[in-house]
Amino acid sequence: MIPVEPRILDAISAPEDLKVLTYPELSILAQEIREEIVSTCAENGGHIASSLGAVEIVLAAHRVLNCPHDKLVFDVGHQAYAHKLVTGRRSQFPTLRTYGGLSGFTKPEESPYDAHPSGHASDSLSVAAGYAKAAQLNGSNEKVVAVIGDASLSGGMAFEALNYIGQAQLPMVIILNDNMMSISRNVGALMKHLGNMRADNRYRKLRDAAQEELESSGVLGKILLDLGKRAKESAKQFFLASSMIFESLGITCTAPIDGHNIRELEDTLRLVLQTEGPVLVHVVTKKGAGYAPAEQDPERFHGVGPFEVATGAAKPKKPAPPAFTTVFGQVLLEEGRADDAVVAITAAMEGGTGLKPFAEQFPERFIDVGIAEENAVGLASGLAFAGKKPVVAIYSTFMQRSFDQIVVDCALSQANVVLAIDRAGLVGEDGATHHGAFDLVYMRTIPHMRVLAPADEVDLANALHTALALPGPVSLRYPRGNGMGVSVPEVPQMLEVGKSRLMREGSDACVLAFGPVAYRAMEAAEMLAEEGIDVRVVDMLWAKPLDKEAILAAAETGCVITAEEGAMVGGCGEGVIEVLAQHRAQCSVTTLALPDRFVRHGSVPQLLHEVGLDAEGIAESVRNAFLQ
Repeated sequence: MIPVEPRILDAISAPEDLKVLTYPELSILAQEIREEIVSTCAENGGHIASSLGAVEIVLAAHRVLNCPHDKLVFDVGHQAYAHKLVTGRRSQFPTLRTYGGLSGFTKPEESPYDAHPSGHASDSLSVAAGYAKAAQLNGSNEKVVAVIGDASLSGGMAFEALNYIGQAQLPMVIILNDNMMSISRNVGALMKHLGNMRADNRYRKLRDAAQEELESSGVLGKILLDLGKRAKESAKQFFLASSMIFESLGITCTAPIDGHNIRELEDTLRLVLQTEGPVLVHVVTKKGAGYAPAEQDPERFHGVGPFEVATGAAKPKKPAPPAFTTVFGQVLLEEGRADDAVVAITAAMEGGTGLKPFAEQFPERFIDVGIAEENAVGLASGLAFAGKKPVVAIYSTFMQRSFDQIVVDCALSQANVVLAIDRAGLVGEDGATHHGAFDLVYMRTIPHMRVLAPADEVDLANALHTALALPGPVSLRYPRGNGMGVSVPEVPQMLEVGKSRLMREGSDACVLAFGPVAYRAMEAAEMLAEEGIDVRVVDMLWAKPLDKEAILAAAETGCVITAEEGAMVGGCGEGVIEVLAQHRAQCSVTTLALPDRFVRHGSVPQLLHEVGLDAEGIAESVRNAFLQ
């Protein structure tokens, strides 16, 4: 046997172990960490590019901090794979994103080193500010560092936190991981501003001068005072030719430093952690650093499925129908060709929401607002008031952040806005923070809102066509993953509002299904037919308004089962029960939906089985209800 070379990574069981390493050893460790991330994500998929770009930041931060006493707060958490590897989870790392394994994001119940359960962008600064304020109130000495990407910084919540942090002068450090990327390439004035900062020679000169002084003096207090003076007094002319956005908020901002230079990162962090107020350390990194395929295509490697390590090519999959997202993008493109009033809007997810073909064909009618869902929906309402037909395509888990704008800016004024909700239902390995569990519930509660839950590609094409033609706000939801293999019609049809579609006749029981779960209900019906149980299956199509006729007809079988891939509390099943109660229908009712808890991560089939929404689970529920 060829002996296996010992690795530094295998000797790291806690952050304290990092502090005895030399800088050459740290460089080797960084490479080993990247190899581990790449090899694991090649098998399991994951957020590889973001974590590869943040390796040195993690190592430097843990060498300077004393975690978990000190707090290292990650924004989103998809930059934290290196953090997991050096905080005692090395042996579990091969289970990353698998059923029962490590989460792909930070998770306090998984490790005391994880400061908060992340998964959504722009919340880290508020959480870190809470930690810093608590330390202040307690008179304790915890140091607090937040790591936030430049794209997350564009989110409204981050700006709100910056305003408070500067006003309160909280002693904390913000590491701005500036890689010019979120998922799609960053957009917006702030991103251009950061780009100007990176490119300005005066920044580099100031950084070099500060570094020379640090090396020659060794007196941290003097350097800190000098750095503070530079930031406060001369930065307006010397740092930023445009607006002094951070300084005007009361936050000292360093010149850009190399985010892949551990020594420079460590020296800077040691320096700024001694300040009494907030400091933003501007760190420039390369997304996907250390793995050529991810460097060359960071958007694809932001979140990727299994791939070949040598080439970065996706591992072959069994032939399958196009994804719902792809179908949506193609259908919207055709709608845009037919009507130049159609405008597509997304929040940093041009590729993820299938809008790239529309953006390429109609760039003047495509808008990416960055990670700012509230702005996306508010903007859409203004476009609608001006006679346009905006379609806002956002993942379900992120759309919930724009709830207030949906209520006030769209529904209250009955604006003609289409809300296309991608990744509805269980999304798989990203887990609890990303499952699209709540959109059916909150959309159904809003007056004037119509809600569509298409079951297949034909439903989706017709739903989008109908939504664009109807007055007032309309939401339509569709899942992550492949469609059902049904050919999309060349000419979509207008759907009758509140009218369902009968998929299978039956007299013993009836499944009222919302969305693609209808096809699993069909499988269940076929299984039960072999047992002599005759089950009707209805593709309800409309979650609001509900098809009362179909519901009352279902009641005539004596056994009604509702099925939806959304939260049970407040979901469509409860709506069906209301209709049955109002008409005093005599039947048993079973509601199948996501349980009143956060569903863990794992493959979609595993999770569907766990919550009883796969064909076997539906069949079992129907069988139990019918035989009662």
